[in-house]
Amino acid sequence: MTAFRSASLLALCVLMTLGSAQAQGQWKWRDASGKVQYSDRPPPQGTPEKDILARPANAKQPVQIVPFGVKASDPAASAPADAASAAAAKREAEAKSKAAKESEAKLKAEEKRNADIRAQNCSNAKQQLTTLESGIRIARVTESGERLIMDDAMRAAEIQKLKAVIASECK
Repeated sequence: MTAFRSASLLALCVLMTLGSAQAQGQWKWRDASGKVQYSDRPPPQGTPEKDILARPANAKQPVQIVPFGVKASDPAASAPADAASAAAAKREAEAKSKAAKESEAKLKAEEKRNADIRAQNCSNAKQQLTTLESGIRIARVTESGERLIMDDAMRAAEIQKLKAVIASECK
């Protein structure tokens, strides 16, 4: 009983293999140099229909879509291609305008950031000028780490610098 079952299973597998090989079929076409080519795969894209000599039985015929009421040889049949190129041009124009808007937004953000920095610099300079003009003693630490108390000449020079900063930053 098991021998019969094994034999029938083997026969079934052989028949299925033969059926799938037969179902694939062969393509036959003439290439650009005029040679006849055979393959189990379809010819490369762009091969004219007149050069395809044989198709497998299960291969689908190519479908050409033509708008209703228009003959295939009519120049209006190329309208979908024109529409596709118009759509591509529209997408390209939208991408350019989007890129321009993004760059403009970046420029505005950078200008705002610079304006904020200038406002902060102006505020700091005004606060330092107020401190210097108040007359309190101000000490600075030198590079060697010693405390240096500002005299009147140093204070006047620092006031001049701060007034220049205020003139340039506080517009």
